[in-house]
Amino acid sequence: MAVQCQPFTCFHTIHGTNVRIDSSGTQATRVESFANGICFSREPLVPGQLFLVEIEEKELGWCGNLRVGLMARDPRSLEILPEYSLPDLVNQGESWIFAITRNHNRVIPDGEENISTLGKHLSEPYLKVGKIKIPRDKLIARSKPGRYSHILDELYKTNILPPTARRSRIGVLYETQADGTCHMHIIINGEDMGVCARGIPTNQPLYAVVDVFASTKSVRVIQLEYGCMYYIWGMGGIASDFNVFYSALFALRKFRSRNNVPLEERTCSFFLRNTRAEVH
Repeated sequence: MAVQCQPFTCFHTIHGTNVRIDSSGTQATRVESFANGICFSREPLVPGQLFLVEIEEKELGWCGNLRVGLMARDPRSLEILPEYSLPDLVNQGESWIFAITRNHNRVIPDGEENISTLGKHLSEPYLKVGKIKIPRDKLIARSKPGRYSHILDELYKTNILPPTARRSRIGVLYETQADGTCHMHIIINGEDMGVCARGIPTNQPLYAVVDVFASTKSVRVIQLEYGCMYYIWGMGGIASDFNVFYSALFALRKFRSRNNVPLEERTCSFFLRNTRAEVH
């Protein structure tokens, strides 16, 4: 059985007034000013799914850079989309946003590794975030082919260039915890910046937030394929096989129908729409 594990990812039709989304839905460009550049993922993320963008264009003269995070609301439910993700969107509640800076972005809990040891795992082929394992190859920026591209590619691989530089790849994901909440992680050029937010509830779908702010002018979504993840809201688990997923979804529907507990149709329709299998 061949299964398409990762759905096509792109931006939502709801976005800031200064943003233009291209016809593919994968490129977001701020066309004027420095704000009103908030964008969202078209669909909610599943646990372990990385929403990854590459910085395609910069604009001099502004102070500040890209901001990324999660929001536990459907973008269509927002009465007013604020000018800034920080602090405006966060102040509305149910949003967790992280500002990307030119230098230090790593979140180091007390008593853990010293900053001098950062980057020691960048030579490994996979990035590990808890139980999540992602091939590092597509997470690392690449230069355009040219005279010095081989030098730039080595700099990208060691994550020496500033995270805010053109071609940097920045993403957000979350991992579920035993207490039913989740942790948010920011990934920059193949390196996990650590837990950037804790205690995020998982009783509602979580959308990726990308704020094309200030000196970051344009970003593009990078498509990824890794693992097979089908998450069942309300069951708190991940099925690695389509048949297991479908059986679990059917059982959940039956249970909630018997106990008069409504099942979110948008959750079911999203996964059934984005899960296609071919049986050979």
